[in-house]
Amino acid sequence: METLAPYGALFVSAFVAATFLPAQSELVLAGLLAAGRGDPGLLLVVGTIGNTAGSVVNWAIGRGADTLLAERWFGTNRGVYERAVRIFHRYGQWSLLFAWLPVVGDALTLIAGGARVRLVPFVAFVGIGKAARYGAIIAGLAWWT
Repeated sequence: METLAPYGALFVSAFVAATFLPAQSELVLAGLLAAGRGDPGLLLVVGTIGNTAGSVVNWAIGRGADTLLAERWFGTNRGVYERAVRIFHRYGQWSLLFAWLPVVGDALTLIAGGARVRLVPFVAFVGIGKAARYGAIIAGLAWWT
């Protein structure tokens, strides 16, 4: 069971980090690599899947934003949200390659749901961007150490 712990820890931290909750999966990944815990290739896959899955939660919330906009706790109003969706449509699905960016990426994934981006292209674009980020972290740490 000990051998699965690093992958579980990374999956959970990557999932949470992709939502609006505060978490830093990059630090967990770097710590695991520095401690020699886990295969780098498998950590890349697990981190990407966890982070992409967390983004799907944001996408689903965005799909239901029409209902949520009436709630005070949602944190934005209809006008701001609709403007964000229009801006997203201007730049298109390709902007989801930047879903790994702090703060902006979480908003992109939420707005993509409101913009009615289909799930398969959403997962593809978001997954590619997040895999590239984790790959860059792994490569950077391998080069540095």
